[in-house]
Order: sequence, then C-alpha cells, then structure tokens
Amino acid sequence: MTDKYDLGVFSRLLASPRVRVGLLLLVLGFCSYGIYVEWPQMRAALGQLHWYSVVLSAAGAMAGGGCMMLAWRAVLADLGSPLSARAAVRVNFLGQLAKYVPGAVWSVAAMVELGHDQAVPRRRGTASIAIGLAISVAVGLAVAAVALPLASSAAARHYRWVLAVVPVIALCLYPRILGWLVDRALRLARMQPLERRPTAGGLARAIGWTALGWLFLGFQVWIVLTNVARHAPNSYVLALGAYALACSAGLLLVVFPSGIGPRDLILVATLGAVVPHGAAVVVTLVARAATTASDLTWGAVALAVGRTGQRLTRRAHGRHRRPAGERGALRARRVEPGAGSEPVTAARS
Repeated sequence: MTDKYDLGVFSRLLASPRVRVGLLLLVLGFCSYGIYVEWPQMRAALGQLHWYSVVLSAAGAMAGGGCMMLAWRAVLADLGSPLSARAAVRVNFLGQLAKYVPGAVWSVAAMVELGHDQAVPRRRGTASIAIGLAISVAVGLAVAAVALPLASSAAARHYRWVLAVVPVIALCLYPRILGWLVDRALRLARMQPLERRPTAGGLARAIGWTALGWLFLGFQVWIVLTNVARHAPNSYVLALGAYALACSAGLLLVVFPSGIGPRDLILVATLGAVVPHGAAVVVTLVARAATTASDLTWGAVALAVGRTGQRLTRRAHGRHRRPAGERGALRARRVEPGAGSEPVTAARS
C-alpha cells in the first residue's frame, strides 16, 4: 500500500504544471551556474568558432529532422495511412513545434489531430508516433553503443549500461512483439487495436531513414566540435555517439520540453570526458541553437506548404465549376427533340 501511495503521489506531482516548470527552472539554474564556472574556457572556445560552422550545423539539424520525418512517414504508411510528402511535412513539423511545451503529450496530440485532418485515424496516428519514437531511441542508443567505445574509452566507460539496454529495445522492435505491445498500449488507452500491425519491410525502411538522420545529426555537432576542439581524437565518431546518447536519453524524459536540460547535461558530460569542459559547453549551446533554428525553419516551411496546398485546392475547385454564363446557356439548350417541343423548365410549370 505504501509503495502504491508513493507512486501515486509522485505521478500527481509530475502531472502538475508548476512542478514541471520548477524542475525545468532547477535544471536551467544548474546549467547557468555551469556556464558561469566554465566561462573562461568558453570565451576562448567561442573565439575559435566560425559563423559558417553555425550555419552548417543548422543545415545538418534540418537534414536530420527531414530524415526523421521520412522515418515516421514510412511507419504511418506501413500501418495503412500513406501521406504525401507535402502532408507529412505539415503534420510532422507543425506538430513538433508543440514539443517546446513541458510534457510530450502536447506534441503527440498536435500531430494526431493534424494527421486526423488528413484522414489518419487517431489511434493509427498515436501508434505511428510511439513506434517512431521507439525506433529513434533504439537506433540512437545502438549508434552510441558502437560509436562511443570507438571514440574514447573514457567516454564509453561511464555509459556501459547502453550496451545492456540496446538488445532489449531491439527485441521489442521485432514486428510481432512490437505489434502486441502497441495493441496492449492502445487497450490501456481505451482505444481499439490496429487494423494492420507493423511489418518487417516497413520497420526496415523506418530504421534506414532513422540511421541516416543520426548521421546528419552527428554532423551537426561535429562541425562545431572541429572549431572549438581541433585536436579531439575521432571527433566525428565522438560527436555522433555523444549526441545520439544525449538525444535518446532526453526523449525518455518527457517531463522536460524537448529534452531541454537533461539532453544538454548528458552531451556536456560525454564530450567533457574527451575535450575541455568549456569547449563541450559551447558545442552543446550551439547544437541547441541549431536544433531550435531547424525546428522553426521547418515549421515555417510546413506553414508555407499548407497555404500553397490550400491555394491549389481552391484553384482546382474553381476549374471544375462552370461559369455562370455557360451554365445559363446549358439550361437554355435543354429542349426536348422534335417539333413544337418546349423547354423542360416550361413543361414542369
């Protein structure tokens, strides 16, 4: 009884917006203090940072986000709701903007409702998001498990638990097991099970897009790391493994908006095992800024795509509607064949 009571109290505390904001402010406070302590090293690292590295970092973030969108689109198509590229961009990236609100439920709810506007059943939209997140975390942890030991034994020593988690998550991605888990989750949410379960082919396509996305996201961090820590060994492998680990762990912490706080702390700690802490903090801050710029840019693209689609739809409807003069001429021609025939409208009167 005590354990259940404590768990219930803990769940209610995490559900409170005030508690979530308080936790976020606490984490940001620790981050601010870390910046204050490491400022001398950070100032030196910032002096070595080139503007084009920041631009390329944002480009890498956008490319990675695009690949992750295509992975989710592959999952949704596998479940029976294929979307055009235009519709997928709108649903995914407009919904992703809601992830900056504390609690992952807002982003999920936004994507589900935007998908419902595109004739995607809500339970199918919910399942596609859950499967996409599971694939992202699984592939990210697998990348970290391979990359970190290759980059540095010091960085990998503190994260050996990743090696134990990866096989478990990989087993859960087996189509039959994954389909059973999704149906169980839908029943707990009082929703009907899926009409179609995920297949091996669909999951393989999603995993391929996700792996490519992680490579681009690794480039996002690496291009900055080469500026502020030029002598770091195996810099790309280190950047790839550290960022994959930080993002994957951050996705599991739904209390914080978009993983802000925990993701950054993990990235600083992982990079800090190899490069100076000041340089690690600079890389983390620039990576966060690049990610935010990517989200906002993709959101603007999604809005533009939606407006363009609406204009095209209105034009298509306009072409199918006949002008008023043409409709009048057609009514005047509606005369029965033969002598003395009268218009149909007159006969009705």
